Amino acid sequence: MRNPDPAAAPPPLDDAARFAAVARRDRAADGLFVYAVRTTGVYCRPSCAARPARPENVSFHPTCAAAEAAGFRPCRRCRPNEASLAERQAETVARACRRIEAAETPPALADLAAAAGLSPYHFHRVFKQVTGVTPRAYGAARRAARAADGLRQEDKTVTDAIYEAGYGAASRFYDAAPERLGMTPTAYRRGGEGAAIRFAVGACSLGHVLVAATERGVCAILLGDEPGALLRDLQDRFPKAALTGGDAEFEATVALAIGLVEAPGAAPALPLDIGGTAFQQRVWQALRAIPPGRTATYAEIAQAIGMPKAARAVALACGANPIAVAVPCHRVVRQDGGLSGYRWGVARKRALLDRERDAGDGPRDRT
Repeated sequence: MRNPDPAAAPPPLDDAARFAAVARRDRAADGLFVYAVRTTGVYCRPSCAARPARPENVSFHPTCAAAEAAGFRPCRRCRPNEASLAERQAETVARACRRIEAAETPPALADLAAAAGLSPYHFHRVFKQVTGVTPRAYGAARRAARAADGLRQEDKTVTDAIYEAGYGAASRFYDAAPERLGMTPTAYRRGGEGAAIRFAVGACSLGHVLVAATERGVCAILLGDEPGALLRDLQDRFPKAALTGGDAEFEATVALAIGLVEAPGAAPALPLDIGGTAFQQRVWQALRAIPPGRTATYAEIAQAIGMPKAARAVALACGANPIAVAVPCHRVVRQDGGLSGYRWGVARKRALLDRERDAGDGPRDRT
């Protein structure tokens, strides 16, 4: 995670800082340098769990190649000349995700773990650590996304879409459909026909905000300059839903959403009805894990969900996010720390980040 201020780059490390990083086995220093021990002839990552060496026997090198040119060999424990543990785990989980996505029926945890060369317990822990969800939850989201794709195809019946998505029984899909789709499968196929969505538009310091909700929770928070344009956006999303203006009770929900815009670092108290594909849900969940006042790059989000090569797809998922601020896509920046495009305008993105930074306490250079 990165500092919202791209100009605040970390200063070059001196030997004292390198010794301190090695002493605390700082994973954040991995990739910045390696250290070698004269008495053993090996070089290690700063985070290596090897027993500390005497300072007079330690030398620092900017790269593995430099250490090897000086006559040292890589440590067999931390393997500094190979991908880091986090990178290896991310690739392991990415392979498991691809296997889950390609399977007609959900693979058993034991089979996924065996393919990864890990125990079921260890695999389950690593998978959740990388993606934020369990293998079972990921598989369920993937099946729901397949069913949603099938429901959009007019040549398929609802039943066909459900069984082709990998559900052994239609009842299993219907039980989870309101949570995944925000409505029944038939209503989803008909563009929200029969679904009741309340909405209201309010004014805020960044223009106007439209808040819409199903009976399950908020399904849209849209920012813009023109209330009419925001309403057309909502209508395009649910062309056949029954849209009704919010009543006095709904005004409290609108007030909470406006409060998030005015103080985006506050913990959202809004129940959310988040649809989207399995991939989008993983990205949006990762966005909600970014602390207020911090930012992450698209590549870092891709790494966090176990798909390190999917930075472009992450950017598309951020752009498709319909719930501004509560799902904080404004905290994602370019690799160089610059502010990239934001669905509701870069100026609003900058304002939201500035408010979080001004409200934060303590250092914000890394998470």
